[in-house]
Amino acid sequence: MSEDTIFAPERIEAARKIFAGPVTFLKSAPALKFLPDADVPEVAFAGRSNVGKSSLLNALTNRNGLARTSNTPGRTQELNFFDVGEPVGFRLVDMPGYGFAKAPKDMVKQWRFLVNDFLRGRQALKRGLVLIDARHGIKDVDREILDMLDKAAVGYHLVLTKADKVKATELADVIGRTTEEGRKRPAAHPEILATSSEGGMGIAELRAAVLDAVVA
Repeated sequence: MSEDTIFAPERIEAARKIFAGPVTFLKSAPALKFLPDADVPEVAFAGRSNVGKSSLLNALTNRNGLARTSNTPGRTQELNFFDVGEPVGFRLVDMPGYGFAKAPKDMVKQWRFLVNDFLRGRQALKRGLVLIDARHGIKDVDREILDMLDKAAVGYHLVLTKADKVKATELADVIGRTTEEGRKRPAAHPEILATSSEGGMGIAELRAAVLDAVVA
């Protein structure tokens, strides 16, 4: 798959300009009653607690400290909202990481209820981006969030992270396996985005995918 054929150059440039503008933290919501008004389109980022979600958000917005990175997986158990543009054109939603082995059962249960209720009831949510570690591919803990998105009928992209950490042949293999599984899921988009927060691989395409979601 050639990534440079997915999005037109004009779309990539438009997305670059938008993310070069204001991007600011709005609020954290530990429960649905704390959600901001659903007055602009939203794109949510989901992924395992060690998949590199915060680093990808920082790379996406070209800001080092927008999303906090932590050496303690699973620390953030809130929905974090970021405003993009001024006036605000859309929001990014950083969903709490999942799959952390040492989390108490009640925390895991709380995560499931919060995320599931958000996905089912958020009218402003236009797209999900599910981050998958390119070194491991889709795991059972990832399939739980994919099942939630499918049942909620929220369209989503599968986004491979840390793609620079594997050899080209291994990356091609994981892209193929991820594509095959995505085809079986009703809400998954066919394009697989391979990214690297450190090297910048796929970041321009990811920005374009976000823009496509909020202007569709």
